[in-house]
Amino acid sequence: MGLSPVGDGFRGFVGEAFTMRFIPSREDIDPVGDPYRTGNVLQWEAVESVGPRQVLVVDSRNDTSAASAGDMLLTRAMKRGAADFVTDGAFRDGAAIAALGFPAYARATTATTRPAAFHVADLNAPIACANVAVHPGDILVGDRDGVIVVPRSLAAGIARPSVEQERLEAWLHQRVRDGEPLWGTYPPSAETLRAYEAWRSAHQEHQNQEARA
Repeated sequence: MGLSPVGDGFRGFVGEAFTMRFIPSREDIDPVGDPYRTGNVLQWEAVESVGPRQVLVVDSRNDTSAASAGDMLLTRAMKRGAADFVTDGAFRDGAAIAALGFPAYARATTATTRPAAFHVADLNAPIACANVAVHPGDILVGDRDGVIVVPRSLAAGIARPSVEQERLEAWLHQRVRDGEPLWGTYPPSAETLRAYEAWRSAHQEHQNQEARA
């Protein structure tokens, strides 16, 4: 999605999308000030509705001129068990967010508050975040390199092969660290794949023996 995590104290995440969509603000309905007076409280409703292992995903129209949220809202989302907060816009309070140890992805940081540029139009509807279609309930996975979106209908079929691919690449990486050349190792040749299958079978048998002990 082309977004980067805020700060260095980062851990990966996986969670279901809870979406929020911004449109340009208008002075007559989005005055900067008391949200209770203006009635523009959808952003608070989103944070107070997000559940455990869900990801707040904001369609900020790739606009970083004002913040999608700041450390107060991210702290509350974290306390509610949210897996992450992702925006294609910006966050306020970058240093404070980085100190939370909570995954948060954005294009930039800014000092400008949201109502200066954005009105929250709706929640839990299909959105475009970083020009990627995100539907409520889609699965988001993030690490230091960025975020990907997995359509919910495909997630179950992708999960097991993905775990197996991670296991294979970890094994190949260890072989390279042990001094094996790239030729035949990465990408793996048929002979290397046979060696991997033999290792995997032996490793699984060892785990089974430990479980029976």
